[in-house]
Amino acid sequence: MDRIDAMNVFVAVADLQGFAPAARKLGLSTSAVTRMVAALEDKVGARLLQRTTRSVTLTDVGARYLVRARRILADIEEAEASTQAERTQPSGRLVVSAPVVFGRLHVGPLMTAYLERYPDVSGELRLSDRMVNLVDDGIDVAVRVGTLADSTLVARLVGDMRRLAVASPDYLERRGTPVKPADLAAHELIQFTSNSSLSDWRFLDGGEEIRIPHESRFATNSADAAIQHAEQGGGVALVLAYQAAEAIANGRLKVLLSDYELPPLPVHLVYPTSRLLSAKVRAFVDTVVELARWRFSVT
Repeated sequence: MDRIDAMNVFVAVADLQGFAPAARKLGLSTSAVTRMVAALEDKVGARLLQRTTRSVTLTDVGARYLVRARRILADIEEAEASTQAERTQPSGRLVVSAPVVFGRLHVGPLMTAYLERYPDVSGELRLSDRMVNLVDDGIDVAVRVGTLADSTLVARLVGDMRRLAVASPDYLERRGTPVKPADLAAHELIQFTSNSSLSDWRFLDGGEEIRIPHESRFATNSADAAIQHAEQGGGVALVLAYQAAEAIANGRLKVLLSDYELPPLPVHLVYPTSRLLSAKVRAFVDTVVELARWRFSVT
């Protein structure tokens, strides 16, 4: 027996003071209504309705149970209506995860625009360069730069990202400009360790991938620190385009070996499921697709 269905039947019988009229209202047979009320009485261990050949009335226990049943059914209806509203109208709290620098430069401003559009939503932006678990960490949607591992997450492609070798004009004047990947062996290299799990730097030469083994003079897990070190003449860094975009635009860094770059990395939005997707997540995805300019082609 479904307890909620039985409560609904009991309330209908009490309101209409009969099994037959309740059955007609609910689209059930009279015998089915009678069985459900009897099962409910067995479950609560008390008679709720007094039956005679001419009428159906509430017992004292039934009158008290009716008050509680109405309240429970009203709470369920309110909860279902609230959930339905969340699926149709963006509301509630939206938690977004993104890489540190990308989130600060690009996701933060987009969330500002999103929250202006949807005043019933509150937002939280969590910045981290580690791979977070969306379900365990309570995250609604994450921005991922790079090739995705196989998972149960739903992914929406929203951009692409070049990987760039960069160095400062001062450094290149002192040490010379590498014209092919093998030339990096004669240079100071800066390793941004979150950029790749591989210690070798990879390039394409004539359509074939080549790896350049190296020992980094300076290594860091911070893109900001790697770029700052490169700007100060510390050597050649391999970073993502958005990380060095401002320094390149202002002439503090120059792009090297562009003819040997690997294909751009994809930028995705990922979220746990597309089934019954909440309105707040759907609206965020739509906002990114509409407003984001995340196809990075810095030269």
